[in-house]
Amino acid sequence: MDVSIYTYRRFLSKFRLLLLVLICFACVRSNDFDNLKPSCESNLIANISYGKLREYYQGETVQIQEDWVIEGYINSSDKENNFFSVLYFQNSPDNPTDGFQLEIDMRDSYLFFEVGNKVLIRLKGLYLGSSRGQYKLGGVFSSFGNNSVGRLPYNSIFERVFVACEASSVLEPTLSTIPDLDDTMTGTLVRLENIEFSSEELNRTFAEKEEETERILVDCDDNELVMLNSGYSSFQARVVPEGSGSITGVLTKEGSEFKLIIRNMDDVEFDQERCEDVVDEFTSNSIFFSELADPDNNAGARFVEIYNAAPEPLSLKGWQIHRYTNESQTVSSSTDLSGYTINGQSTLILSPNPDVFEQVFGFLPDVDAATNSPADSNGDDNLVLVDPFGTVMDTFGIPGEDGSGTNHEFEDGRAQRRQDVIEGSSVYQFSQWEIYNDTGDSGTLNQPQLAPNDFTPGIR
Repeated sequence: MDVSIYTYRRFLSKFRLLLLVLICFACVRSNDFDNLKPSCESNLIANISYGKLREYYQGETVQIQEDWVIEGYINSSDKENNFFSVLYFQNSPDNPTDGFQLEIDMRDSYLFFEVGNKVLIRLKGLYLGSSRGQYKLGGVFSSFGNNSVGRLPYNSIFERVFVACEASSVLEPTLSTIPDLDDTMTGTLVRLENIEFSSEELNRTFAEKEEETERILVDCDDNELVMLNSGYSSFQARVVPEGSGSITGVLTKEGSEFKLIIRNMDDVEFDQERCEDVVDEFTSNSIFFSELADPDNNAGARFVEIYNAAPEPLSLKGWQIHRYTNESQTVSSSTDLSGYTINGQSTLILSPNPDVFEQVFGFLPDVDAATNSPADSNGDDNLVLVDPFGTVMDTFGIPGEDGSGTNHEFEDGRAQRRQDVIEGSSVYQFSQWEIYNDTGDSGTLNQPQLAPNDFTPGIR
């Protein structure tokens, strides 16, 4: 073959190939990725509620066998890489009452599933499970013979998840406070106001590089909420803001702890001054044990009484009573007194059994301390009253020493603080007590006490 003809044919072949490529590129408008999305869905109809779907889960990961379709509104986005291989969706664009997590093997899912998109999900064949309080849908993986919800394979996503043929909705996050967060909000978009990063988090970045990182948010009443950030997010290296304001994010749950995940920096609006530090924890040496009871005729009527000798009331936020059972050198049980206030020159009574206490003494105790608590001592244990700052304000007995046969035994009896005592003692002072028991040391009275007549709860 003539060389010139061969060269011409090669040139023509390459020209045709180049022309074909140009024609193909001309079919897609520049930067118009919408044409890459699957067509919308207008025929599917939801036929199961979120509540009914939750009921389908019976404690173990299960594959859904029913021809169910559930609908929801996408509220998460991996555009800033703070979400990874997961979609969250809720049951309404505003005032949602439920949300789910869908595990998917897809990056840049925001290109296909935008925040506010209504989606319909074919459930048959998907797996349903719950991990540490979070309900999940997806594929499956096995570990040591146990099935768990895993990522739905990429090729199956568009066979299961369909974007409805209607305009995207503007999601209105549920306005809440940290104390008011509850399980119905899990998986939904929430907004919290008067929020700031705890002082310990200031000058730190949103996340450690390439590490999932927890940062603590607080409100002006010192309630705490965990903020969960990815070490691969686009804002990982940004320093957390110092001010206060509002924050929006998807609420998740791990065990009993709620956590918040933001989608981007627009979800954080800290443009106000920080909350003032409000002092709401107080100490006082006027608070002390005044009567301890282990009635010989009714163990259910046991109680602990503390007294405030000062004329002013005192909030007991942060105060605790520790019990050292028998000869234990470590705390066996504790009762947190936060939420209670003890009035001036008044008592506060703790009972392990309020119903029995009321039957015996004719009125309800102030605190239901539960069985095996410090208020449920059988008389040979040691009790310590601690203030919010960890300082021991009063002590009965000697931690590490079993009270049986000692001068701090009140088994089947009563320990009554003498009337001239007006403040607590961090070290046990036998001289401050009048003690009744069955087998105590000399100086105590071996006279078992009977309820109600031998006791004076509420009277100092």
